[in-house]
Amino acid sequence: MNSKVHDMVKSEEYAVEMIDITKRFPGVLANDKVTIRIKKGEVHAIVGENGAGKSTLMNQLYGLYHPDSGEIRIFGEKKVFAGPRDAIKAGIGMVHQHFMLVDTLTVAENVVLGSEPNKGLNFDLQKARKEVRELSEKYGLYVDVDAKIEDIPVGMQQRVEIIKTLYRGANIIILDEPTAVLTPQEVEELFVIMRNLQNAGKTILFISHKLNEVMEISDRITVMRGGKVTAELITKETNEREIARAMVGRDVVLKLDKSPHSPKEVIFEVKDLWVKDNRHLDAVKGVTFNVRRGEIVGIAGVAGNGQTELVEAITGLRRVEKGQLIFEGKDVTNAHPRQLRDMGMTHIAEDRLKHALIKPFPAYYNAILGRHIKKPFARGVFLNHKEIKRYTMELMEEFDVRPRIIEHLGGNFSGGNQQKLVVGREIKAGPKFMVVAQPTRGLDVGAIEFIHRQILKMREHDVGILLISMELEEIFSLSDRILVMYEGQIMGEVKPQETTIEEVGLMMAGKRLEEIRGGKK
Repeated sequence: MNSKVHDMVKSEEYAVEMIDITKRFPGVLANDKVTIRIKKGEVHAIVGENGAGKSTLMNQLYGLYHPDSGEIRIFGEKKVFAGPRDAIKAGIGMVHQHFMLVDTLTVAENVVLGSEPNKGLNFDLQKARKEVRELSEKYGLYVDVDAKIEDIPVGMQQRVEIIKTLYRGANIIILDEPTAVLTPQEVEELFVIMRNLQNAGKTILFISHKLNEVMEISDRITVMRGGKVTAELITKETNEREIARAMVGRDVVLKLDKSPHSPKEVIFEVKDLWVKDNRHLDAVKGVTFNVRRGEIVGIAGVAGNGQTELVEAITGLRRVEKGQLIFEGKDVTNAHPRQLRDMGMTHIAEDRLKHALIKPFPAYYNAILGRHIKKPFARGVFLNHKEIKRYTMELMEEFDVRPRIIEHLGGNFSGGNQQKLVVGREIKAGPKFMVVAQPTRGLDVGAIEFIHRQILKMREHDVGILLISMELEEIFSLSDRILVMYEGQIMGEVKPQETTIEEVGLMMAGKRLEEIRGGKK
């Protein structure tokens, strides 16, 4: 009896209590008696590897899934949510990693969609605009209420999602991997917004895999692994190494030492390249560089400065308007992707679900994409399923793809395991030249360490590697040379050991290297 009274007294300080939550899916125990308590007015980080059960837990809090067993309390009161509508009524809002916005509607229209203010029988647009503008200003979420979603950047779209939750009266806001799609500048702006919300008494659940961000913004941290809570930490009393150990069950090397390696001859050249974007505007403007065997050339830059179009042109997915692409001395400008693959180029695409995996296909088909018409995977016009399945199991073991089920559908793997499957496929193809775009976007520290080791191993095997990443830490850690792109042009070339993040940041903002160094290279 006393313990129950004690529990009730303690409950008063919590905005959220999820007690002994268990959730099963076919073949998977996603949450195994998870207990987590979130204090009122705190920023509480929930971290863990992909597939650890973080998003499943939050989807139950938001009413998208129903716990098989366990109890949810909101401000001490037991709740059973039939769906998100019930969660919203209880003051819970959720900003998903993939935004739920209608591109052709304005900011104001998106915010009030489903809860529109009316004047008589008609939609009161002016009232909607006024209410959204007031919310925007109150919390420092400055947006143009009349702008269409399709015309504003990703960081601004995320603000719209946050305003949507506030418009519906959220006191508890779940942010699911909110920085995965943001530039470094937008991340800083998001953190200012989060602090504004916290100062206004809101409680924030911050799901993330980026430990530096967790250390910067959170008050407390819950770590999950394999569907269970493995640690509850106070941020100011812990460090990244301790969090990483709790996430993966072992010590993780957060920064790999790159062994010295001498690059060989040039394997790929880009000469005065011009490429247009989907709006037929110049996205790549006269870019020239080369990559040698056994070196990693990193391209840094804020998203949207021509990196995607550059990669698509190099890999045969986008037309070159002017200039040349040279692979092993042969002109491959506007070559077909299959021709480039046959010559020894592989491509780890930045969007694995769009360009690298087929979600409804099992792992054993995804493992041979691009090589499915060749021996040993094909016998004439027929697939050699026995060899395909043997090879897939070998790949999954070598690259630690989990679950180790070759029939598992591509779309049902966690993000980290999808990426390991793609990386394994492209590496096992035996490339001479690799184009690696955003290889660890959205991945946890364990998967990042693994993929970085694989990339460095290819460098040691004299493969030429072009690395495109928005993660400056990744660019500095892996690259032998760094090129910085801004508005479709190269602002400068530096070696990581001879430059600073500040210098690269200035180039990312449009300053040329010569300007920064006062005309001295």
